Amino acid sequence: MTASATAATFRPAYAYLSRRELEERVQRALASLADCRACPRDCRVNRLEDKWAACKTGRYAVVSSYFPHFGEEDCLRGWNGSGTIFFAHCNLRCVFCQNFDISQAIKPTAAPGHRPEQIAAMMLELQAMGCHNINFVTPEHVVPQIVEALAVAIPQGLNLPIVYNTSAYDSMESLELMDGIVDIYMPDFKYWSPERSKVYLKAEDYPEAARAAIKEMHRQVGPLILDADGLAKRGLLIRHLVMPGCLDETRAILEWIATELGPDTYVNLMDQYYPAGKVSAAQYPEINRRLTSREFEEAKAIARDLGLKRLDERRPHPRLRRRLAWF
Repeated sequence: MTASATAATFRPAYAYLSRRELEERVQRALASLADCRACPRDCRVNRLEDKWAACKTGRYAVVSSYFPHFGEEDCLRGWNGSGTIFFAHCNLRCVFCQNFDISQAIKPTAAPGHRPEQIAAMMLELQAMGCHNINFVTPEHVVPQIVEALAVAIPQGLNLPIVYNTSAYDSMESLELMDGIVDIYMPDFKYWSPERSKVYLKAEDYPEAARAAIKEMHRQVGPLILDADGLAKRGLLIRHLVMPGCLDETRAILEWIATELGPDTYVNLMDQYYPAGKVSAAQYPEINRRLTSREFEEAKAIARDLGLKRLDERRPHPRLRRRLAWF
């Protein structure tokens, strides 16, 4: 597929899977829940019996919300929005999480799980609303349930690209299940050092797991491909939230991207950090401030100096600008 491919010629990756292949994938995915290895936590609990550990999620995934999202990158939101499905709970414990209420604070018994038919109906509803893609947010711990729901939605006419919107704390087993299903991988590479990962994410092995996961994502889908309207159709888009006082982390991550994945890798450097979650003057005071404009400009300069030439820039599609002006 070229950058000038049109929506009319696009077929999502899963369209090339036979019904039998998809059903076999579902069976393999569900079997993995009996000795859960969905993420690097490697908890090995039997989630088929509704037991849970780090992710606080049993047999069925919990969806906290779903809607057309207009806050994503231009290549995802387009003019009709990205069809986001937010899953509750998380396998990380980021102390600064901006979605703390649904990722960590929510109790396992506070919300019932959603059956695959319900999640499939959400996908089809978002498609009917004109969304440009289906965007699974925090999917790391519910990959088997996503595969199960897709097997319901695809025969009913789902034909949108699948976006896997992740912290990059993914297991190889989960990514193998998504191979040939996901069109766009969007990992957020958070920290390079095990020391900071242990303090801020409560996962000392995060950097190693993230590097392995992102390399596998790149192997599966390659660099990001946009169509003639600037919409993402397939490939890898890496996010990195620049943290206050942590430009050494940013430099190390960007150097790795440039060296291991190449200068054509699409990167979104994000400056929207603000103290949230458990961060306060009393706890984690070193990150209890916003990023300065000088820090962010330095981060962008690092990326340019490393030869990374596809940095995300907000340029809303003309149809979206007209829509916003109308409101």
